[in-house]
Amino acid sequence: MSRTALAVSVMLVASSFTATAQNYPAKPVRIINPLAAGGNVDIVARGVAEQMSKSLGQQVLVENRPGASALVGTRYVKGQPADGYTFLAIANTFARVPAIIKEPGYDPLKDFTGVSQTCDIPMVLVVNPALPVKNLKEFIALAKRRPGELTYGTAGSGGTGHVAGEMFSQQAGIKLMHVPYKGNAPATTDLVGGQIMLMFDQVSTSANYVQAGRLRAIAVTTKKRSPVFPDVPTIDEAGVKGFEDSTFNGIVAPAGTPRDIPEKIRAETAKAVAVPALKERFDKIGIPLIASNSLDEFNAYLRRHVEDFAKLAKTAGITAN
Repeated sequence: MSRTALAVSVMLVASSFTATAQNYPAKPVRIINPLAAGGNVDIVARGVAEQMSKSLGQQVLVENRPGASALVGTRYVKGQPADGYTFLAIANTFARVPAIIKEPGYDPLKDFTGVSQTCDIPMVLVVNPALPVKNLKEFIALAKRRPGELTYGTAGSGGTGHVAGEMFSQQAGIKLMHVPYKGNAPATTDLVGGQIMLMFDQVSTSANYVQAGRLRAIAVTTKKRSPVFPDVPTIDEAGVKGFEDSTFNGIVAPAGTPRDIPEKIRAETAKAVAVPALKERFDKIGIPLIASNSLDEFNAYLRRHVEDFAKLAKTAGITAN
């Protein structure tokens, strides 16, 4: 092919992408939620989709396809046409599962392209009030006196609470005993009942228990304090310098989707999360909505999560249930 012909070919491809984005969307858009209905991924995706529908002039529908640690819905989206009409709502699980399951059926970096982050949810270290600690310094001191004795519950091996616990233990120089449950609800029930001693839980699900005095909040995992617990310090503030962890939600598309389309959806996401009424609604339940500044920024964010967790899983021996 001559240089002239090659240049014309490149221009035609670029023009087709632009035309696709200009005419897009010509029909309803689907966002697949691979996790349980009613959870944070579900409610955030629905809130964002509702706002997008208003500005795009087409319905943006959230469809639940849960199962097998989000593998069912994730694999489904991987197999859809890369035409911008099927997206995947994701959380930390998306980046972590391939490191702890032998045959996940997808590669988060090769089979998908990032669109935008949608929220960044702080976690909080909560303890049963019977545990004789009032702050992080006292908690670490107790854990060092009783290595491997303090039990922390999680929604399952490799989940957000487990990862936060392993990260914290390594950085604080302590050893905790992991007790995996089949879901967050039974773990919380046992924490309140005193069968386990602590959890790293999302602020949005622990708030009611803390406010009712049934759990005690010791510290939050993000670099900034949570507006839900303004008097609770961050782990970094309380002495474990540099510690930071959170639960993120986002949107990805099948690999090969013309770049103009994810960019359009990223811009729509940014508009959606900036709507004051929506932002206020989620702030009240401890879910700060955000959007990525660019596709490259979110793809770099995903790559960092995939690589960092793979290292942690290897050193901490994290495996799936």
